[in-house]
Amino acid sequence: MSEEVIFEEGIDLEAIGKQYEEKGIFTRLGILFSGISKPKNTREYKEARIELQRLAAPLIAFFSVTMFVIVLIVVTAIQGTKKEAFEVTVAEVEEDTTELEEQIDEPPPDDIEPPPMEEVEIAVDTPTPGPVSQIAPVAAPPSQQVSVKPATQDTVAFVDSPVKMKSMTGSRTPGSIGAATRGGAGYGDAMTEATVMKVLWWLKARQDKDGGWGGGSSKLANTALAMLTYLAHGEYPGSPSPYRKDFGPVVEAGIQHLINSLDNSKTPVRMKGADGNEYAFLIATYALCEAYGMTKNPYCKEIAMQTLDRIVKGQSPTGGWDYKINPQSTRDDLSFAGWALQALKAGKMAGLHPEGLDECINKAIKCLKTRSWKGDRFSYVAAGKQHPGLTATGTLAMQLLGYHSESEVKKALDFMREWKPTFNPGEVGENIKSDCGSPQYYCYYATQCKYQAGMRQGATKPDEQAWQKWNAEMKKLYPSSIKDLPDPVKDWTGKDHKQGYFENRDQFSSRPVMDTCLAALQLMVYYRYLPTNQLKATEGEKADGAAAATDKAGDVDVTVDI
Repeated sequence: MSEEVIFEEGIDLEAIGKQYEEKGIFTRLGILFSGISKPKNTREYKEARIELQRLAAPLIAFFSVTMFVIVLIVVTAIQGTKKEAFEVTVAEVEEDTTELEEQIDEPPPDDIEPPPMEEVEIAVDTPTPGPVSQIAPVAAPPSQQVSVKPATQDTVAFVDSPVKMKSMTGSRTPGSIGAATRGGAGYGDAMTEATVMKVLWWLKARQDKDGGWGGGSSKLANTALAMLTYLAHGEYPGSPSPYRKDFGPVVEAGIQHLINSLDNSKTPVRMKGADGNEYAFLIATYALCEAYGMTKNPYCKEIAMQTLDRIVKGQSPTGGWDYKINPQSTRDDLSFAGWALQALKAGKMAGLHPEGLDECINKAIKCLKTRSWKGDRFSYVAAGKQHPGLTATGTLAMQLLGYHSESEVKKALDFMREWKPTFNPGEVGENIKSDCGSPQYYCYYATQCKYQAGMRQGATKPDEQAWQKWNAEMKKLYPSSIKDLPDPVKDWTGKDHKQGYFENRDQFSSRPVMDTCLAALQLMVYYRYLPTNQLKATEGEKADGAAAATDKAGDVDVTVDI
């Protein structure tokens, strides 16, 4: 278009150009606010509507941010707290690249060489043990959880110890072998551990091809006691123990022997190789429960559930147990019941709960309370010959079930105060001199009773002193009493290891496996934290005042939650 035409037509180019200019935000707001109040049919109103549509999104975003900032300022002002800066340090963990096979192929350590045996003077009247609370714990290797799905027989799991005790020498976990012990203040020492190792090598050399141990009245009982001894030392298939290449296969074969002993062709279930009264059935159940608690072996669980069920259903009407696990018998036997209760407690702590277990345990507590005899001991049966030496059996049973503070237990501990470890009949204590035909049987229970009482949190001074005195005598007697054999046992690398066994000096000297295992288990009481070797878990422990009540008829009505 020529300048002449523009001039002649009077076209306002400047006005047309302004219509295509980009308006600023404030100009648009001016158009919006000035035109929105105009009549709806006016051009100004229509322009205001257009600007409102265009500005809706920016206005919403603007006011949202503004309100957030205002709220943040207000909250900060109200809170008025000063933020603290925390320094976080990230530790780099070195990755262990050692192959498992290389670890397994490491040769076992040399035998522990104890210092020469010296005469130890034992203060009987005025022992001066250090306070229990000052005893430093023995470190146990960390454990780790793994799946418990069915697996092969030699599968094991590292599991947390189901019970943690305060003021004790450390929690018992798989692999916390006796080399971690040390002398003094209630612990074992190099001599006790060297003695235990002789027993473990001796048992290895004596194991039969079928995985069991012969000799004595019952191969099944021998095998179960041997398994308890190895498990107490942290030995099992696949364990982190330096002796795993030698003792792991021994335990695997022993557990398999117990599994193969089940005879479910009869009702109720039986175990082949048991003695006539079936003590061995109870001890084998105990060992299977401990094996399952440490390894989560599904085969152990399957068999243990069947044998536990028989023990529960075989309880006498009195609340105790009689020979042959006969539920119709009105007689009960404290010696027999001691193994039944150890098996039941081991099963429960391993997570095995056959039907009626809790009711069974409550009835057993009632029976134990009524078996208190003369106020300071436990009787063998309800009437007849009493066998006061079994006081330790009744005491430990009460302790295991959480009733360590009952008057019956406290008085029984006083009754056992002057007892001492021995291998000679009649020498455990003057008050049971005529009753002690098998000394290590009584010492097995007495060691645990005194340890539980003297090492527990809140232990009385007499209980502390009684344990310290007993332990000093045990640490002196047992290493010097083991019968060393001249022939060493070779490990998988060909290295020689010393072996030895224990023997009661009584009419039962033909059962060396039983005597040897009972003594070794006592020497491992310092770290043998098997589930049944505990008081009730301390966090839920029964208060001293929560004793059982007696009704007008004299019957004891008790409940227990473990």
